[in-house]
Amino acid sequence: MQFLFRSPSMPTADKALPGRTESMAVPARHLVNGASLTGPWPDGTKTAIFGLGCFWGAEKDFWQTPGVVSTAVGYAGGFTPNANYREVCTGQTGHAEVVLVAYDPSKVSYEQLLKVFWERHDPTQGMRQGNDMGTQYRSLIFTTDEAQQRAAEASRDAYQERLTAEGFGQITTEIAPAPPFYYAEEYHQQYLAKNPNGYCPNHATGVKLPDEFVVTPLQYVD
Repeated sequence: MQFLFRSPSMPTADKALPGRTESMAVPARHLVNGASLTGPWPDGTKTAIFGLGCFWGAEKDFWQTPGVVSTAVGYAGGFTPNANYREVCTGQTGHAEVVLVAYDPSKVSYEQLLKVFWERHDPTQGMRQGNDMGTQYRSLIFTTDEAQQRAAEASRDAYQERLTAEGFGQITTEIAPAPPFYYAEEYHQQYLAKNPNGYCPNHATGVKLPDEFVVTPLQYVD
């Protein structure tokens, strides 16, 4: 994954690779649970997008979470439309490797998904996770509505307190409204279900977000 790495800095829009108009072809169904990979999903389903390093292991963490309807890996946060993996690895698209999570909020809360996110990587490393270095490995949360944005920010603040107490540095996680999500190639989807012994680094800090973490309606008031 490292041989195409050029720079840990974001490209500018005018320097990014041009991409293409054709979207990536992906399977219709999730290999593990048979759900639609692209939707539509059952009424009431919500979506969330997370970037926490290599998306193979990250996707598995979320598809194993009860209440998650479907997952897919892809690219987001950059400039290149419908980028492919090789292009993303050059650092010239600005995209991060991300996981799209479709979930049933009656069975799993967004706060519970945030707990998975924070506890499964090191959000203080900037544009890297361990030996994986580059813009595509940066930590980020892309939100789909104001409630998610506020919950994500509150969880960051709560987790920073825990990290600081354990001697870790500042969180570098980007939290922003969701940009376009571009599906990754078919072979990346549910990669660790196809390759159980595949590359799956765990860069978790060991620090936990409090189990009782929840955002009350009062925290949504301007």
